[in-house]
Amino acid sequence: MQLKIITDTSADLPEKIISQHKLEVVPLLVTYQDKVYRDGVTLKPLELFDGMRSGKVYKTSQVPIGDFKEIFTRYAREKLECLYIAFSSALSGTYQSAILAREQVLEEYPDFQLEIIDSKCASIGQGLVVYHALQLVQSGMNRAEVIEAVKFQARHMEHIFTVDDLEYLYRGGRVSRTAALIGGLLNIKPILNVEEGKLIPLEKKRGRKLVLKRMIEIMEERGVALSEQLVGISHADDPEGAEVLKGMIKERFGVSDFLINTIGSVIGAHTGPGTLAIYFLNQEYSPK
Repeated sequence: MQLKIITDTSADLPEKIISQHKLEVVPLLVTYQDKVYRDGVTLKPLELFDGMRSGKVYKTSQVPIGDFKEIFTRYAREKLECLYIAFSSALSGTYQSAILAREQVLEEYPDFQLEIIDSKCASIGQGLVVYHALQLVQSGMNRAEVIEAVKFQARHMEHIFTVDDLEYLYRGGRVSRTAALIGGLLNIKPILNVEEGKLIPLEKKRGRKLVLKRMIEIMEERGVALSEQLVGISHADDPEGAEVLKGMIKERFGVSDFLINTIGSVIGAHTGPGTLAIYFLNQEYSPK
């Protein structure tokens, strides 16, 4: 029996991959004033970024337990084995919602086989883990082997990113009001990464050109066998910036395989338009 892969919209995967693999993607929620949107369904990223530029402040929330329960129950009835690869629990309560929903479903379907993995990843970092899992399932790898590979990739996935405007990180409580104001006046751009599922500031540079140059240097310091990897790039309505990054990575490391997509509404609501990010592995996988 083939393992069914499930993820959520924080994985920011392109629609082509989702439809090709019949991937189940559960939407997180985005709220503006009193209206609640389903990420990627009733609110598209470009609409969100346009709204943010005009001053709209969006809030986000986890997948409701009821949504998970409905989906898990459907697969339990079909007697499918499932693997849900979740958005980092340090950034959202979505993983915990899934755990609670599984407990409820198991009361009625005690034989339901559902593994839930906290990816401790976000955006295409999470997306690359999911995509790799889909490929392994398609190749015929068994459940235990897929789960082992997913846990390894999630543990060793690097997220290096920068934002165009510190104001959006201030709204999300990531930087102080003073830092946001000074950053705007001096054109200071932060470089951040994800450690143990949390957003951690690394460095600050003045101007986009120096930021991108330093991101590539960090990639060289942390990455392994980069020319053999599928490298992820995500952007918040900045396809030109994504292409610049792609060119730099291709020239520096000889990478030919990229997964590039727009940052989704949930991640984008916190980072803001103009965000650029790269994702890659810091260790090669050797199956046991």
